[in-house]
Amino acid sequence: MTIKRTLAATTAIAATTALGVGLAVAPASAKQGTAPLAGVLVDQNQFDSNGKDYDIVTEAVLAVLASKPQSPVSALTDGKVRLTAFVPQDRAFISLVTAVTGSKPASEQAAFETIAGAFSIDVIEQILEYHVVPGATITAKKAVKANGAKLKTAEGKNLKVIVKKGKVFLKDRTAVTKNARVVQVDINKGNRQIAHGINQVLLPINPAG
Repeated sequence: MTIKRTLAATTAIAATTALGVGLAVAPASAKQGTAPLAGVLVDQNQFDSNGKDYDIVTEAVLAVLASKPQSPVSALTDGKVRLTAFVPQDRAFISLVTAVTGSKPASEQAAFETIAGAFSIDVIEQILEYHVVPGATITAKKAVKANGAKLKTAEGKNLKVIVKKGKVFLKDRTAVTKNARVVQVDINKGNRQIAHGINQVLLPINPAG
């Protein structure tokens, strides 16, 4: 698939774009690996009926990198760049499309096509950047101790961490959806790049305009 070959080529590009560090986290005592998150996302991804995986966000990343290879999103392809990503599950995008359009999409592909048709590639890029906290490898163990912390994202705006009864939530900048809850932790653990699955799409803007 051409777009995936584009991602493979992009992996070789160092993410040199300025990505201000949002949360100072001391390096782990054990040496961390450099496997990039992009490799985890792309592995066996395809639209399906499993709402708890990450096909839609993966396709969004691929679309941005195909159009803008040197986007800050390319940091996900460079495992030497320390970062934490909060990745929405497919059901999160379906919920977003339903909330914005008033109609539930028939499939994951339909949800992606609705998003791609409604937003420019620049807006999709902005939304993806809002899910990435550069400069910090935040494990689940650290996250549950970070109640009230403000994480500066690659997009430039902050996310607020809210911890309730051991569950981690993220507050974004819109009331269109509920606060996102972390539902899967420590994806790509042991590496400089780590991710946590969330059940809502984080929005730095109001998608309704």
